[in-house]
Amino acid sequence: MVDVNAYAIDFGTSNTVITRWNRAIEQGEIIEIPQFSQKIPSLPPVIPSLLYVEDAEVGKSLIGQEVRDRGLDLVNDSRCFRSFKRGIATDIQGFLPELDGISLSFEQIGEWFFKSLIANIPTTQEEKIDSLVLTVPVDSFEAYRLWLTDISQALSIEQIRIIDEPTAAALGYGAADQKLLLVIDFGGGTLDLSLISLAENMSQNQGFILKWGQKVLGDKSAQKPQIARVLAKAGKNLGGSDIDNWLVDYFATQQSLEVSSLVTRLAERLKIKLSDSTEAEEVYFNDESLESYELSLTRDRFKLILQERQFFTQLDDLMSLVLQQARRNGVEAADIDSVLLVGGTVQIPAVQDWVKQYFPETKIRCDRPLTAIATGALQVAQGIEVQDFLYHSYGIRYWNRREKCHSWHPLIKSGQPYPMKQPVELVLGASVPNQPSIELIIGELGAETSTTEVYFDGDRLVTRNLSDNTTQVKPLNDQDGARTIAQLDPPGNPGSDRLKLQFLVNKSGYLCLTVEDILTGAILQNQQIIAQLK
Repeated sequence: MVDVNAYAIDFGTSNTVITRWNRAIEQGEIIEIPQFSQKIPSLPPVIPSLLYVEDAEVGKSLIGQEVRDRGLDLVNDSRCFRSFKRGIATDIQGFLPELDGISLSFEQIGEWFFKSLIANIPTTQEEKIDSLVLTVPVDSFEAYRLWLTDISQALSIEQIRIIDEPTAAALGYGAADQKLLLVIDFGGGTLDLSLISLAENMSQNQGFILKWGQKVLGDKSAQKPQIARVLAKAGKNLGGSDIDNWLVDYFATQQSLEVSSLVTRLAERLKIKLSDSTEAEEVYFNDESLESYELSLTRDRFKLILQERQFFTQLDDLMSLVLQQARRNGVEAADIDSVLLVGGTVQIPAVQDWVKQYFPETKIRCDRPLTAIATGALQVAQGIEVQDFLYHSYGIRYWNRREKCHSWHPLIKSGQPYPMKQPVELVLGASVPNQPSIELIIGELGAETSTTEVYFDGDRLVTRNLSDNTTQVKPLNDQDGARTIAQLDPPGNPGSDRLKLQFLVNKSGYLCLTVEDILTGAILQNQQIIAQLK
């Protein structure tokens, strides 16, 4: 048993869950923060991912249930923020309000929320946080991971790790006795599908280590680690917040209602009620303004709204992608032992019916959708080890003479396990006489089918998928000073090879570059970190 006080945080778009490892009973337990956690009978004490800025200048804010208890999420107030995790993870179109003379960003809002959680976790001197595990979506943007890294480094915690949310969910469902698990993680902001293989004695990689103190985590020589290996995964910026917006648009059209925070909250309540009943109603009356609302919806009408938004078509596309990746690894759908559903959106009956089209009901589990990720993440600090692979392909930019434009040459393909055992080698030469240096631009090669646009519609943060049938590329080092990989001394000339490059992805998911000058034999760069991949 590892003798540390281990905690985990599943920071979600709609709700956040905090857990800790109880050494007495050797299992994870949910932490309740009285002023932040919701208090609904039969539901776990999750923390609503809400923040209300009281004073931006000093960073004073209310979070979680505090915001709901005061009704601050039911009015259109520029000081109230929801779904801000999605803002951190994407390129945003639109502007945040300036409050108290301070220009805000989603990163700042998320940092205030995150640090308030850490500061208010009930601990004693003996129970101080030694190890913290944080979870991220499989298709999270690099900016989100880097933001999480930055705020984690400032915490006075010995060890901090990151683990993919679906992998944590597989561990949290206690399915370690089964070999192949499909995790469908459908939360407020993202949908992630991951095929997980649990096996013993594979290469060791305890998640992505953000911070590692001097404390020794017990005697590993006495442990027999369990490996969680990701065989296939696909993600989409689609979640319960989008469904809430669709319902608001429906009622705005049917009843000529104004789109507002109040209507959004009522629509969310209807959605939740329809998980337990075939029809639901929400009535609201403000005795001061005499404003009243009466919204009703049936499951059948709800399903039609989802169909009109191509909801199930999008789900089918992701499932097809994951099953195709699985077949490349020799796995058929019938080989999957269990399908684990996590996240609030999987509680929608239409979503569960969709899953049953692909798998028998006996293989589907949905008994801990809100807590599996946070409890599973704890096991990374208890001897569970993770082996992952790259979700995207990566390549270098070159001039395509035939097309007379820049193109991209694949360097490391998606599906590559890491850490890599052998580097990818590339030889370059000078292109002009007396060339003083060589530049190289490395990019993340995205999907060819669509891109996601994120924008503001009033006070709502909305996503839209744009189909353009072109490969999307995100340059990783296209900045002044970052493109140059080698200074040539003496200068290079065309007609001969000059540099030998070796690209390698290390155990923490960093792309490293070694550069050798073939002419002089000098090592110009040695395992230089170019970018963090995913």
